[in-house]
Amino acid sequence: MTVTHAPSADVLRRQDPELAEILLGELARQSTTLQLNAAENFTSPAVLAALGSPLANKYAEGYPGARHHGGCELVDVAERVAVDRARALFGADHANVQSHSGSSAVLAAYAALLRPGDTVLALGLPYGGHLTHGSPANFSGRWFDFVGYGVDAESGLVDHDRVRALARAHRPKAIVCGSISYPRHLDYAAFREIADEAGAYLIADAAHPIGLVAGGAAPNPVPYADVVCATTHKVLRGPRGGMILCGAELAGRIDRAVFPFTQGGAQMHTIAAKAVAFGEAATPAFSTYARQVVANARVLAAGLAAGGLAVTTGGTDTHLVSADPAPLGTDGREARGRLAAAGMVLDCCALPDGTARGLRLGTAAVTTQGMREEEMARIAELLVGVVRGAQDGAGVREEVRELTAGFPPYPA
Repeated sequence: MTVTHAPSADVLRRQDPELAEILLGELARQSTTLQLNAAENFTSPAVLAALGSPLANKYAEGYPGARHHGGCELVDVAERVAVDRARALFGADHANVQSHSGSSAVLAAYAALLRPGDTVLALGLPYGGHLTHGSPANFSGRWFDFVGYGVDAESGLVDHDRVRALARAHRPKAIVCGSISYPRHLDYAAFREIADEAGAYLIADAAHPIGLVAGGAAPNPVPYADVVCATTHKVLRGPRGGMILCGAELAGRIDRAVFPFTQGGAQMHTIAAKAVAFGEAATPAFSTYARQVVANARVLAAGLAAGGLAVTTGGTDTHLVSADPAPLGTDGREARGRLAAAGMVLDCCALPDGTARGLRLGTAAVTTQGMREEEMARIAELLVGVVRGAQDGAGVREEVRELTAGFPPYPA
């Protein structure tokens, strides 16, 4: 039998209708509700095609030209393409594209640069730090001595003088800059200066802004950080996965930390999908998209502020908006539940004072659908009305259906 194409979705419908129904239901959910989760996006059909390709069958422990399995001639080419495209896109000497997630990328960076018990300075979890930045429930908090810095309670901005004072007092082996809810550009040059004064490595956790970096809409951490960890989904619009960028001098240590220290076989279908995404991100169309993501986020932030929510830092430079619904008489979790019932899907996040939970929104997915400033202003109005309790959730849900119907994520 000669196979000339990959199996289609029709096969799943015939063989496993129960799972097919779940997948179709999820597509319907994504298509009829507003995806305002800052960590999510819609991949292109080409990325999905690579994820569902025969490369999913290939075991490929190791690296191109040095695999532990035979038959890797073509997947070697695919990985080299992904690496070359990532290096060119971000101006990095070296790229490792095998990390299964952003967290596994951070784990590998720590494994390459640190030893258990080393001190690490990172944004504290109550202020928007990631689990891999020292959570006691995570490997990072169990293996390393994390010291957390915060943000100014009023401005919501990083206080670099405070970071410098902590670095001088604790002499960390590494400093991590990055957040899951910081809506402004990070000053990588300032962090580099502080790291140099402390004799520390600088690790940029750029999971959220890396797609904006690719599109020229955010500063590039590569020239400043010793290691940059990132995800390939979110604004970058690729498959769920991670990558690591670094200079040539750390390339070997990073590669060994990924495989064999923290991972086994590479997911070659995902690596091929990353290559597709990197290629798409290098186009002028993606640059236009990235700038529209930011423009949309600014309109959304302005609309929320006009409606009475307290917008963190007074606005945004990125795809991400953080806001406190307390002025409208509710908290982040209750507001999130109301909005979910109205078809508006988003997250909670830490607020600058480190004690309360707010709302975290992102504009990457709705911008991929083609929505622009006019739609963002209307979404802000709907959101404020639901949080205030001034608009019926069922009525808003129907309006959301009508809005999303005009912007299908995967047009027929």
